[in-house]
Amino acid sequence: MTSWLEPVVAALAVRTTPIRIFFRDDDAGWDDAALWALLDEFDGAGVPVDVAAIPAAMTAATGRALAAWTGGGLVHVHQHGWSHENHEPVGRKCEFGPSRSVEAQAADIAAGRARLQDAVGRLEPVFTPPWNRCRDETADAVLAAGHRVLSRDVSAGTIGRPGLVEVPVAVDWCARPAGVRLTATEVGRRAAEAIGGGGPVGVMLHHAAMDADDRRAVRQLLDLLATSPAAAPTTILGASDPPLPA
Repeated sequence: MTSWLEPVVAALAVRTTPIRIFFRDDDAGWDDAALWALLDEFDGAGVPVDVAAIPAAMTAATGRALAAWTGGGLVHVHQHGWSHENHEPVGRKCEFGPSRSVEAQAADIAAGRARLQDAVGRLEPVFTPPWNRCRDETADAVLAAGHRVLSRDVSAGTIGRPGLVEVPVAVDWCARPAGVRLTATEVGRRAAEAIGGGGPVGVMLHHAAMDADDRRAVRQLLDLLATSPAAAPTTILGASDPPLPA
């Protein structure tokens, strides 16, 4: 066992019931080679992963490859915005922020879902906005497109639209507080804190920003969770309360 995982082991050791943990990897459509390398780690560990795919970046070849991955039962694809483009002239980046009308957002979300459905086939009813941000009214467009779940960072808070389940991520593997990437030790501490909070615990990954060392560390965490009786690896739908059927 590597030392960076010791806080996670300790947090799991005091659990009396298994805690649900899911992984969300963002930005499918960018850097396919890095995506396939990361999915190999999940496949090897036998742990599910939710892949947030950018519709406008989805090529036919990437769509076919993702469709093949979904056939194995571990990879679950859902919509990640439309083009991952910032539309805010000032402030934090956002594709579905206050500078765009709900009508324009609804058109992008509906078109994006249709494009991914054609490219991948099996698509989960989940929407993840780029940069984990959207205006509250975006929830109406998400529901209108047929989605049932919104997944953002836990720091975004909740919108509270009837009919829309919110399943946030709590641990950002590639976070850069003060402009510096977290070390594996810091990721382990954050994961342990999230487990201590009672869960479900969502871990956000960005394959395009991860290297071989990151993937090895992810695999170490996956192997731990796959073998721990205190962990219940699941999907975004499985982490909802109550769990939603796929």
